[in-house]
Amino acid sequence: MSVLTKSFAMLRFIYTHGEMLPTHGYPGLKKYAHFYGHYGTAWQNQAKEFADFPGAILMTTNCLQKPRDTYKGNVFTSGTVGWPGIPHTSDRNFKPVIDKALAMPGFTEDKSGRSVTVGFARNTVMSVADKVIEAVKGKAIRHFFLVGGCDGAKAGRNYYTEFVEKIPKDCVVLTLACGKFRFFDKDLGNIGGIPRLLDIGQCNDAYSAVQIAVALSKAFNVGVNDLPLSLILSWYEQKAVAILLTLLYLGIKNIKLGPSLPAFVSPNVLKVLVDNFNIQLISTPDQDLKAVLGN
Repeated sequence: MSVLTKSFAMLRFIYTHGEMLPTHGYPGLKKYAHFYGHYGTAWQNQAKEFADFPGAILMTTNCLQKPRDTYKGNVFTSGTVGWPGIPHTSDRNFKPVIDKALAMPGFTEDKSGRSVTVGFARNTVMSVADKVIEAVKGKAIRHFFLVGGCDGAKAGRNYYTEFVEKIPKDCVVLTLACGKFRFFDKDLGNIGGIPRLLDIGQCNDAYSAVQIAVALSKAFNVGVNDLPLSLILSWYEQKAVAILLTLLYLGIKNIKLGPSLPAFVSPNVLKVLVDNFNIQLISTPDQDLKAVLGN
């Protein structure tokens, strides 16, 4: 799907920040033709992006920042997210949001944008498992990298863009969550028809990534930690805590985490994580790639 929609002249929009991209990967949602395109990037950019967006904005998750006056009147919330003074929809009554969207001008002209491919959750990836296994056994695919997680404005997060750019062409990149916006629109090509960049979905789709790893481990008859798979995760508290603890509970080792360690990691906790799971702080893309792949 196009990153920006094909025609804005007659459209008014409801924008669910960060949700439109994975919408195209869910069969129950992509059947609706009016879900077209994607606008926006990671949560920390919303102040600028919301101010530039000529439509209604419906926030459905917990990544809402304090709305600025320039767009506050266009914002609505639902579910578990809310803000004082912002209208909250309940019982799936979205009429106020729709009415606001119809009253807004929308974009007045087309804007050129890049295209990205989404929808590589576990069912899609495992539907071509035979090709993936053949490519690994034939050494066409040397290694898999899961590069994703949370994004933020803290310095050091360009590491993930540079890391993906430097990954050798015989390796595949799986990604999920808003950390992918650092590189999700890059054309990495393919390996025997298998895209080198596979967008699994949102942070909530971490389960799908785990299931892909488990399925591959069964196919190769090895443990998950013995797969040619490395997890390079970007950290930012909140839901990431639950995801990290889940990975540790499943016994996943050798995770590289950054640009800083979680706030709850005291020296004693760090020792436990290092001793039992070999968890590591990222260094530089070149050093980390060498550590994983060798020379």
